[in-house]
Amino acid sequence: MPKFVLAPDSFKESMSAKEVCQAMEKGIRKVYPDAEIIHVPMADGGEGTTDSLVDATHGRKEVLKVQGPLPHQIVDAYYGILGDGKTAVIEMAQASGLMLVAPQERNPLITNTYGTGQLIKDALNHDIDTIIIGIGGSATVDGGMGMAQALGAIFLDKNGHELTGNGENLLKISQIDTTHLDPRLQKTQIIIASDVKNILTGPDGAAFVFGPQKGANPQQVQQLDQGLQHFANIIARDLGKQVDQIPGSGAAGGLGAGLLAFTNAKLQTGVEIVAQTVKLAEKIAQADYVFTGEGGMDFQTKFGKTPFGVAQIAQKAGKPVFAEAGYLGERIEELYATGITAIFGIVDKAQSLEESLKAGPQNIARTTENIARLIKIN
Repeated sequence: MPKFVLAPDSFKESMSAKEVCQAMEKGIRKVYPDAEIIHVPMADGGEGTTDSLVDATHGRKEVLKVQGPLPHQIVDAYYGILGDGKTAVIEMAQASGLMLVAPQERNPLITNTYGTGQLIKDALNHDIDTIIIGIGGSATVDGGMGMAQALGAIFLDKNGHELTGNGENLLKISQIDTTHLDPRLQKTQIIIASDVKNILTGPDGAAFVFGPQKGANPQQVQQLDQGLQHFANIIARDLGKQVDQIPGSGAAGGLGAGLLAFTNAKLQTGVEIVAQTVKLAEKIAQADYVFTGEGGMDFQTKFGKTPFGVAQIAQKAGKPVFAEAGYLGERIEELYATGITAIFGIVDKAQSLEESLKAGPQNIARTTENIARLIKIN
């Protein structure tokens, strides 16, 4: 009997990665009822990373109330502690995400990452030694100032008054005091999961590229960019770290830079982190066939998305990879050079987006069954 490894990402608004695995198995079992099937729910550092890693390692979730992106906003957020009991995984969007702010209230001058810092602090209370932080989907352009403040950093203006962490106050920082920064950060490995390569400042930086989608008008974009540049200069002077030109430092409104400045963090692509954590290469090495997929696939999938990461590992092991997606976009043929054997759209008829999302599990099961039948012919 063949051995299958199922390593999909979530299908946004339709299925978690775990549910996609279950639907894929249902399809395979109709053709190979006795096959060995290994579920490896995947993610690329964005939404669903915590769930995937908790599911894959039989970990647990910690739920708490933290400050949201807006001042005085309280939100329910969670992070994961993996099965080893020593690794925490945090999605910054849980506390500081754009989805938490209504479109009419989006203003990166006042939104902040304080709640993300609270999640990190709570994780440190569980005696962990590694924190994986996914930093996609933020509502903020505060350079991680709010996050650092929640962890004990103090930001002073020219009069010695303490500043609240937000985008507007970046330009007002005169001094950074890390005397009271949580000392456990120095003993904790922090891995930043991000596929964004933008630097902190300038035309390709956090403010210009991401500011408008977070609610900034052109004048505010200029102000935020100047603030981030000033912040980087103060970090260089007071902390001795150059963070503004590091690829990825501009991710999540500069949270990448803040984590590099105030912790011993290192940047890594999200799918690599997830693959290493769930030991995907070891599992694929034992497989005959690999299935992956995500909600939408196009040429951009090769810039670090889950199917690309899975295919790269499978290609090294010489294993065929079948990818499924709800939506197939432009230049999809470019993905065949990355190790993907064949790509299948799962939607079988013209229907609304709402209907397609609802029918996701049955569409996955049917498509996977059809692929399995093709495999059996050979």
